[in-house]
Amino acid sequence: MIEPHAPAPPGTASPRPRTGPGPARLPVRPATGRFLVLTGVFVCAACGLVYELELVALASYLMGDSVTQASVVLSVMVFAMGLGSLLAKRLRCRAAAGFGAVEALLALVGGCSAMALYAVFAWTGDWGGAWAGGSTYLLVAFSLAIGLLIGAEVPLLMELIQRVRRQDPGGAVADLFAADYVGALAGGLAFPFLLLPLLGQLSATLITGTVNAVAGGALVLGVFRHDLTRRDRRLLVVANLLVLALLATAAALVDDFERSARHAMYGRDVRVALHTGVQDVVLTGGADGRGLGLYLDGRLRVSGGDGGRCHAALVRPAMNGPHARVLVLGGGDGLALREVLRHRGVHRVDVVELDARLVRLARTDPALSALNGHAYRDPRVRVVAADAFGWLRRAPLRAYDVVVSDLPDPRDTSSTKLYSQEFYGLAREVLADGGRLAVHAGSLTARPHAFWTVDATVRAAGLRTVPYRVDGSRAARGQGHGQGYEQGLDWGYVLASRARPHLGGGGGASGEGVRAAGRTGPADLPPSTLVHPRYAD
Repeated sequence: MIEPHAPAPPGTASPRPRTGPGPARLPVRPATGRFLVLTGVFVCAACGLVYELELVALASYLMGDSVTQASVVLSVMVFAMGLGSLLAKRLRCRAAAGFGAVEALLALVGGCSAMALYAVFAWTGDWGGAWAGGSTYLLVAFSLAIGLLIGAEVPLLMELIQRVRRQDPGGAVADLFAADYVGALAGGLAFPFLLLPLLGQLSATLITGTVNAVAGGALVLGVFRHDLTRRDRRLLVVANLLVLALLATAAALVDDFERSARHAMYGRDVRVALHTGVQDVVLTGGADGRGLGLYLDGRLRVSGGDGGRCHAALVRPAMNGPHARVLVLGGGDGLALREVLRHRGVHRVDVVELDARLVRLARTDPALSALNGHAYRDPRVRVVAADAFGWLRRAPLRAYDVVVSDLPDPRDTSSTKLYSQEFYGLAREVLADGGRLAVHAGSLTARPHAFWTVDATVRAAGLRTVPYRVDGSRAARGQGHGQGYEQGLDWGYVLASRARPHLGGGGGASGEGVRAAGRTGPADLPPSTLVHPRYAD
């Protein structure tokens, strides 16, 4: 508490008045006011972390390479938080009004960030990977703006908590940061386990913005209203009502917005769109003579227009030899499984696919199940819903004649371990004597570094390899940037075994148009490992 100054004794100079505001006139007891401020810190910290995680998650989905996206978002945001703290020093003399304005703006910017980023991605055609598109610039801009506003909260909240009851600065900092860190923990756990699965990314950020606006506005207008001028109170009420109205309008239109964005990305014949908990799955076409397209996390994975040539080229060379027991890693769409089952002598096929809902879609969707030849109805097929890496660690040794690796692009960080030396070492252990491993390695023409890194990694695991390729069909050209369809140029594969494998003939059982790629890549490429992934190019 700041004591009033006593009159100066005669003959002495009057003491200089103390600087800084006195204690706030609170409508509640100081202890209650302190609790309300720390509660506001908790809620605002949780909202701030949700905005941060949302930017990382959405950018990883839209652009791939989650390590790069997370690094950019976090580094820009932390830098901006420091800058925001410095800039907020000028607002400390009007901490209540400044904090109210910061929270209203943060709620609007953070709450709308996901929709804005998704809209730019959908309507500009920025399919990314390269750091030059509109989505990238907008990602950095939102990271910077949200970081500035989050950083401005700390000095303003420190001033407000001291206005409630003066205490030593160390104690005030400890209380403030404790509430801030616990709030960040709550937001960090709520996003993946509650908000994302129940609401999705767009609705989750809109709801978070609403909570942020209500918490900030209630703290300032309820607890510190006597620190505000009448004009400030009116402006904050109008600003918060406007922000809440905008967020509510966006929430009401989010389903229509998402459908329109989906149509902009995939065309107007989207039949199925769902988030499985593992990935986003979109099915287009497949009815009224329209070609079927299966997109996983925005990338074309299956095109009915290629006539199955991509998966035929993956599977058929590996089936030259004993093939009674076959293991398919990934391939939940059923296309690789269809090619396996076309060969006589197959007694059992184990499919290890993490996304059980994708397998269910491949079983039940009329167009997709017709494309995969209703492969999942075959009694020889056994499906295991598991991560391929973890499953291989427990798999029986030398149990399979053929292993088919039909997995997502290694540029996605979550898939990089499935293209590592350790992974191929585990796959080698489950191969029987004379067994073959077939790996989908991406486009040799569009991404030669990644292709030859796959080959080098398989060889580093103790297998001998034959890299080969198939030209992309005209129907597949230009249909996105998924594994096997990049720029519609070609499809590249690696066939491996303990002894040197053989492709066989150029057609027939080996697949139409299959030809060896030769050793045209760099001879000294290092393998990709769990601790040193090497597929970014």
